[in-house]
Amino acid sequence: MSEQEPLNHVEPGGPPLRLVLTEGVELVKVSVGPMDNNAYLVTVAGETVLIDAAAEPDRLLETIGDRRVTTVVTTHRHADHLGALAEVAAATGARLVCGAEDALAVESATGTSQQPLRDGGVVPLGRGLLDVLTVPGHTPGSVVLGLRYQDGPDHLFTGDSLFPGGPGRTESPEDFRELMDHLEHKVFRHFTDDTVVHPGHGDDTTIGRERPHLQEWRQRGW
Repeated sequence: MSEQEPLNHVEPGGPPLRLVLTEGVELVKVSVGPMDNNAYLVTVAGETVLIDAAAEPDRLLETIGDRRVTTVVTTHRHADHLGALAEVAAATGARLVCGAEDALAVESATGTSQQPLRDGGVVPLGRGLLDVLTVPGHTPGSVVLGLRYQDGPDHLFTGDSLFPGGPGRTESPEDFRELMDHLEHKVFRHFTDDTVVHPGHGDDTTIGRERPHLQEWRQRGW
């Protein structure tokens, strides 16, 4: 487990945290709902993607304000990550996307139409894009989104697949191994230690903070 100070902490129900990552690139983090879900607004050159319209649609829309939300990404199909999706979609007219293997469940739960994300795909965002990494295990269609730009560290939005101190909950040893395999191959192998990890709940972390504990997680299981 990490011993460092909490990174990018936001209080449940408290004000959003706004970070200017570089010129024209802004990140807003807000905690919503009874399960302390993180919702993220990533803005590049005036275009915004919302990651996980989890709960409290009025608070999310207030946080969005006059930002132009073009896409809402749902990181996985669990109910606490999509409770405000229908309302936010109706208010913004944004394109709705999620992992292909979770799409039917998200559509059924929200009454929305989802465009499927697949491994190696991208979510356009202003002058840039978010890379799509599929990481099944927590759910079959869980995705991680990667934001890369030249003037700073990479950023990963990991949903419930990776937290400070370990991977997200899985239902079986097979699911746990699958999730760990994907995290090691697609995340820890390809992203440097200064990469910032933005999970679906709680505080942020970095790849460097978590990398030394991979074998510990394997032995511990989940």
